[in-house]
Amino acid sequence: MMLALGIDLGTSGVRTAVLDETGRLVSQASVEMPAPELFNGRPVQDPMIWWKAVATCLEKQIALLREARRDPKTIVGVAVDGTSGSMLLCDAELRPCTPGYMYNSAGFTEQAERIGGIAPPESHGRGAGSGLARALFLLTLPGADQAKHLVHQADWIAARLAGRAGFSDQNNVLKTGFDLNRQEWPGWLDTLGVPEGILPAVFQPGAVVENISQEMATRFELSDECKIHAGTTDSIAAFLATGASEPGDAVTSLGTTLVIKLVSKADVRDPDAGVYSHRLGDRWLPGGASNSGGGALLRHFSLEQMAAMTPMVRSERLLDYGFYPLPGKGERFPVCDPAKESNHSPQPTEDHLFFQGLLEGIARIEKQAYDHLAKLGGAYPARVFTVGGGAGNKPWCEIRQKILGVPVIACTETIAAAGTARLVLDHWVAGD
Repeated sequence: MMLALGIDLGTSGVRTAVLDETGRLVSQASVEMPAPELFNGRPVQDPMIWWKAVATCLEKQIALLREARRDPKTIVGVAVDGTSGSMLLCDAELRPCTPGYMYNSAGFTEQAERIGGIAPPESHGRGAGSGLARALFLLTLPGADQAKHLVHQADWIAARLAGRAGFSDQNNVLKTGFDLNRQEWPGWLDTLGVPEGILPAVFQPGAVVENISQEMATRFELSDECKIHAGTTDSIAAFLATGASEPGDAVTSLGTTLVIKLVSKADVRDPDAGVYSHRLGDRWLPGGASNSGGGALLRHFSLEQMAAMTPMVRSERLLDYGFYPLPGKGERFPVCDPAKESNHSPQPTEDHLFFQGLLEGIARIEKQAYDHLAKLGGAYPARVFTVGGGAGNKPWCEIRQKILGVPVIACTETIAAAGTARLVLDHWVAGD
């Protein structure tokens, strides 16, 4: 039986998943990564950290397949997802020319003003936290003059597996300014000074791009006929893994950040508020990403402290402190405000009450996000599938269900890497 491999790059680590041709999870592996560092107030990371974690995770994954008596050479394709908007510049040999600036690095106001003076109102490249604003900033850094490729996090890992860069997918390039309707990079990017040839060719997620390089096939014991498929973003991968598909189905990915997606019949957008729509067949996936989430909780409590306090959370009695928890300065969605500060005061004296107040605050941000999508023309969700670390917190899910007013379905066994592997599997099953 053929196998499909998905690679998921998150903020805290890398996960891989292998599916068989029936869609059953055969095995999975994971490797932790250090947290990004702050440079001039913006989160950055050495891209080699990503690659070393991916390589280690793949080696673990192959060993697990061997233990299960499955031949790694039956893996027909690999796809990669990464944190949306995390990007760098690299040279022709795939060496990084800049650090990787993470998805939640923001405050690129000068670049946003330049974009705003040229880009049409409907462009998803607008805004101080957009991928395009981040790309323009990268082009000002030392070493940028040696760059040959602008690559998103998933692009760069896929490029190393393929042995060449110059390709991306429709999901990762959305907020970098790609025109989904015209299926092209708009001409006004030239006016912004984006060098000719630095932008990637764009493929439908799941499409075959290239064979794996001979070097990587040998290193990871894969067939030299194994294909590299166009990938996606981490939030879309998490969405694909849940099985949500009908209009009114929504998915909240509650990890380090809070990411929402809604199945809609309408192309919903509001670039100034961080709202964008991805394409899913004949439907759209409007949504956005808040900086709130698990990172905002870790600002105050360790994982061990939160685990100890969770049984003390009383979901039947909401505290209504009115908190808006953020891990630091700046917010992307449901409001786009680079200067927004976290609101977590007045702080109660008992830690478990403060913890519950933070959980409620994040749940209200989630509701505010879905309310905003509904006002823009997307239906309010009929049910919410939830993934990520927060999905396993039962009292938190109960709080969210009460605040959202719809069923919240925890998908604790679903991982984004499986959704990415499904892109590969769907391609082969369809016979494309």
